[in-house]
Amino acid sequence: MWTSLAHFVLKYRLPLIILLLAVTGFMGYMGTNVKWSYELIKIVPDDDPAMEDYTRFKQLFGEDANALAIGLNSETVYQLENFQKLDQFCDYIKEQEGIVDVLSISNILYLHPDQVEKRFEPKPLFEQIPSSQAELDSLLEVAKGLKIYEGALFNSSTGATAIFVTFDEAHLNSADRDHAIHRIEERADQFTQETGIDMHIAGLPYVRSTMAVKVKKEMEMFLAFSILITTLILFLFFRSFSPVFFSLLVIGMVIIWTMGTLSILEYKITILTGLLPPILVVIGIPNCIYLLNKYHQEYAKHNNKILALSRIIRKIGIVTLITNTTTAIGFFVLIFTGIVPMMEFGIVATINIFSTFLISIIWIPAVFSYLPEPQTRHIKHLDFKPTVAVLNLFDRIVSHYRTPVYIVSAIILVAAIIGTLKIQALTFMVDDIPDHSRLKQDLAWFEDNFEGVMPLEIIVDTGRKQGIRKRANLQKIEELAQIIGEYPGVTTPMSMVTFLKAANQSYFGNHPTDYRLPSKREEPYVLRYVKNQDEGVGGMASTFVDSTGQLLRVSMKVADFGSLRLDSLINYELKPAIDSVFEGTDLKADITGTTLIFIKGNDYLINNLRNSMIIAFILIAIIMGTLFGNFRIIIISLIPNMLPLLLTAGLMGYLGIPLKPSTALVFSIAFGISVDDSIHFLAKYRQELLAHKYNVLQAVRVSLKETGTSMIYTSIVLFAGFVIFAGSEFGGTIALGALTSTTLLIAMLTNLILLPCLLRSFDVDRKQVRLQPIFEQYDNVYLEDEDEEIDVNLIEVNPSYSRDKQDG
Repeated sequence: MWTSLAHFVLKYRLPLIILLLAVTGFMGYMGTNVKWSYELIKIVPDDDPAMEDYTRFKQLFGEDANALAIGLNSETVYQLENFQKLDQFCDYIKEQEGIVDVLSISNILYLHPDQVEKRFEPKPLFEQIPSSQAELDSLLEVAKGLKIYEGALFNSSTGATAIFVTFDEAHLNSADRDHAIHRIEERADQFTQETGIDMHIAGLPYVRSTMAVKVKKEMEMFLAFSILITTLILFLFFRSFSPVFFSLLVIGMVIIWTMGTLSILEYKITILTGLLPPILVVIGIPNCIYLLNKYHQEYAKHNNKILALSRIIRKIGIVTLITNTTTAIGFFVLIFTGIVPMMEFGIVATINIFSTFLISIIWIPAVFSYLPEPQTRHIKHLDFKPTVAVLNLFDRIVSHYRTPVYIVSAIILVAAIIGTLKIQALTFMVDDIPDHSRLKQDLAWFEDNFEGVMPLEIIVDTGRKQGIRKRANLQKIEELAQIIGEYPGVTTPMSMVTFLKAANQSYFGNHPTDYRLPSKREEPYVLRYVKNQDEGVGGMASTFVDSTGQLLRVSMKVADFGSLRLDSLINYELKPAIDSVFEGTDLKADITGTTLIFIKGNDYLINNLRNSMIIAFILIAIIMGTLFGNFRIIIISLIPNMLPLLLTAGLMGYLGIPLKPSTALVFSIAFGISVDDSIHFLAKYRQELLAHKYNVLQAVRVSLKETGTSMIYTSIVLFAGFVIFAGSEFGGTIALGALTSTTLLIAMLTNLILLPCLLRSFDVDRKQVRLQPIFEQYDNVYLEDEDEEIDVNLIEVNPSYSRDKQDG
């Protein structure tokens, strides 16, 4: 098969090159239609009970994560001139497309009891901005007496005040959101310059917008860096223009095909799929390195360019395909997570890893068949002294120091296991944002002054229609709110009870002491106004109660505690408190909201990534078993690739790096890539074992020399390619880059030292060797008469060269 493929590629090289370029042109055209995702990444599946509750909540009460919070803390904001600028700032925000409401102390509403209509009418406290400081101060006293806003719109103890900007749901997941937030940021900076008052911006729309903008910038930056670094490394290795230039064309085509694939499958660019182009650049280059190294090795043996090009397909084509398959498995298993963004990431990566193989196995032989034969200076890298010295060192270690290698490996293994036990699964809702960023600092400001801005909701089922009108139910909800309000990092809940307390205060002349539930005697009068209010347009109570009066919303904000504290708060504090308060009543409650879904999604993702890692391990073990047909070889090959993963996990434990989606993702990807070195080495080793009549020592030495150079080169490219992600501003991307590059570097050492040692100590004798036909034509083991099958006249690329040979 591979001989036929080699003949086909070289015979039809020009049509194949044209075909590759044509497909690349088509994929490039399709890639122009790819779109960016502005939606919150959905992790929890639709059929999960927590997601079903959250979906029901949104159907009843709308989006809970659509509010942008802007805070400021300065007494000077209450000076007339600055207060006027604040009001102008709020008016400017409300004019932006996609903004449905802006609430601040300058446009604060209060409930006015209309004695004629017998209803509450929401009215602005400031009909117009006062013209004097005295008038402003007087109205501000009234505003601060409206207890419904205490702790939510302003904090009397710290002097902080907040502005809440509500987005229309249709614009929340579109580019309009980012444009509006950008304009708000600019106007906030202008306000600060004019008044000297700092503004702090927080809220999930701001988090999502910030991340979307940064993903775009980083995608372009990392793509440029990955190409630059691989170019420099390739030139350092090959010291020639042609291998570098045409390898870059390979990864250029891969990038274009990747974007085209996203468009064809109608996938959007997310924080995950945005990483694919630079990742595939790094993964694609090793194919080129192995093919070009083999080409130069073959040419150095017999100085026949066409024969050398033919043999790189025949001898390592199958191995390259298999290594690409194991790499693809590391991404493919993400499909089994059941998480749509992960599945999309895995599908596109898998498709384009195989596309990388197809492009490289055609492009490199076809293009180089048109280029002049390599000169002596072009193949000098095969004897690059530093590389040779390193390989000789490894050879001495394998030959004379196997016992120390096993002892060191055992010590590392024990230390890694101990470190692994120290790992905690912990993540934050804004985990990917650096601590020094404005977003993180502003979030901390809101947590200090308003407890937090992350939405958490409770749906209370009263058990019957209009159950909210039952006084006992209201009292129980009030009791629950008081308990919840005592938790640090949790705001005082807002509910129908909050509205009734505000209504009672309004009914009795807005005196702060009347901010309470109406007494049994007062209740008929106040509720009459409330009932009429509900029937009016834009009734405030409808925010908290469904149309039947049976379901009630209790809304609060929490600090970004981290998944461990949030999980403890919800499952071990709030739920027991709800059960205790509602015990013996018909009331039932479910906790929901974006924050709960985040916790659920984090646990769900980590568990599924762990399962994906197990699936990847099994699939790769099956492939190794199919290739080598020997259980002992499977174990020998997996040990050097499992040790780096355990060491990385141990380092995470010792360094306090938590297990979270981004770090859990490392293991399946790194395992799929690192095992490639084992396959290259073992394939070469098994063939050399046969060629050297089962002399294990000689087979190991030749394998180290022949494949070691390519393994070092590709590992350096992979390390440098992944380590650039450590320069990201996203914690998840930093972890992905730093941990993956570390794992791959360690895997190179274990595959070049520990693997040969294991082969020396535990490989089989001649009777136990079972060479698989799939590798019969790998490297030195092939049928010489196959070379005679090549019709040089059909693939001739240099007539003068052929005539010279004939004349000779």
